[in-house]
Amino acid sequence: MYRVLIADDEGIMLEALKNIITSNFGNECELAFAKTGRAVVELAESFRPDIAFMDIQMPGINGIQAIKEIRKFNISTKFIIITAYDKFDYAKEAINLGVIEYLTKPVKRSVVVEVLERAMGQINAERQKRSDNLKIQEKLETVIPIVENGFVNSMILQEEGVGDLTYYKMLLDIQQEHAYVVLLQFGLPGEGGILTTPVGLSVKAQSFYPECCTICKEFFDCIVGPIMTNRIVLVVPCKEDTQEYGERIQIIEQARHLTRKLGSRFEAKFRAGIGKTYRMEELKLSYSEAYRALSESSSSVAHVDDLTLRGEYAGDYPGETERRLFQQIARADWPGARQTANEFFDWMIRNYYDDKADIQLKVLEFVIWAEREAFMNGGIESYSFHSRKDYMRTVLECPDYTTLREWFLRKLEDVCRKIATRREEQSESVISKAKAYIDQNFSKELSLDDVSRIVNISPYYFSKLFKEESGENFIEYLTKVRIAYAKELLKNPSLSIKEICMMSGYSDPNYFSRIFKKQEGITPSEYREGL
Repeated sequence: MYRVLIADDEGIMLEALKNIITSNFGNECELAFAKTGRAVVELAESFRPDIAFMDIQMPGINGIQAIKEIRKFNISTKFIIITAYDKFDYAKEAINLGVIEYLTKPVKRSVVVEVLERAMGQINAERQKRSDNLKIQEKLETVIPIVENGFVNSMILQEEGVGDLTYYKMLLDIQQEHAYVVLLQFGLPGEGGILTTPVGLSVKAQSFYPECCTICKEFFDCIVGPIMTNRIVLVVPCKEDTQEYGERIQIIEQARHLTRKLGSRFEAKFRAGIGKTYRMEELKLSYSEAYRALSESSSSVAHVDDLTLRGEYAGDYPGETERRLFQQIARADWPGARQTANEFFDWMIRNYYDDKADIQLKVLEFVIWAEREAFMNGGIESYSFHSRKDYMRTVLECPDYTTLREWFLRKLEDVCRKIATRREEQSESVISKAKAYIDQNFSKELSLDDVSRIVNISPYYFSKLFKEESGENFIEYLTKVRIAYAKELLKNPSLSIKEICMMSGYSDPNYFSRIFKKQEGITPSEYREGL
């Protein structure tokens, strides 16, 4: 259905256009008529025409002025001017207003029909575009929460999450480099102010989660993680790398309003813990602080900076550099760790050149700390009381800072190498176990989730690890195994294609044939004939 407005002060012209439109388009068009400029503007506001035929010379407001007025509240109307005045100035201004056709009277019936069909085509294209955009939006409404959950899981809960940061920033259009965590906790008030979460509330939480996400985004421009027992992680990207006092107070107030609204909406008590701002790569630190704020405070909202103060670095001590170094070591990022270690060593030489004993002590502290990190991550398999018996003597005997730096870097590199080797061995072990399970169970219905459960890691991380270690994804490997087995079975003429299909792990013979041909270039029947 198209709403068509005809504006002309000549009754004969109105009737002529009406007859042309109804005889050619029948009930496809709903018509409205106006004879003055003012009437057409007022009618357009209520009628909202898709197409409007406009005469330029009408009593009062002329057609060009009327189009300008209508454009203020309806930019989508397709205007067609029909006039007895073939003036260049009018035509030029009409083009500037987006008029699709400028016709001079008398106009042939075929021309009116052709112009109307063109206008309808434009309207149909715009309607289709709007419909497609709505469908995309509906899909995004489904996909975005999944991507957000993946981002939070990857950055806060998984060891290898930092490697996915660029990917998630692109998917979620995150421009900022820093963020902080707001950790929500919900439940029913228990003894000592502790929130308890009965099974019923946990089940109910799954139903109110989508609305909870919407409410959270009213107060914070955030990424919302999944429900974890009775907690929900909010990651709030921000431009600044610190929270000044005024900003911190504002964040706390926003969190207070958020917990109140959530509590009143979902018949549960909500609390919030807030961490400090860090680079995206360091979100785990903000999460830990938010968790600590919840754990060590009985307030409904607590910021980690408001807790009992822990020790602080004095003066210009590069705490940020120190923290970055040990994060890089934990990731076995030796190029990054080497650069950061040199940066820290340069700072010590620049500021405390004459304090050699203190520099030696700091070097020992860092090496021992790094080795402990390796031990905790399985990079160092055994440790004894005498494992570091030469360290003190070696450091004290270093004749100069160049030698000390070399020993320092060599030890840190050794730690990174051991952690990396251990991870590779663990990854290889996981993938070997996964492949062995696939090789033994390919004839069953087998999914990525099934295999990831067997090796006891998340499906997302398993998929990523499998691709990295194998050079092919899970489905590609499973298909290769199944088709190889099917090729062996095809050598047995007593087995039908349908039987081979089922024995190879496929339930649909047609699908099996398509997959086989995609892999081998020929159908199963053709393959058998060629044996």
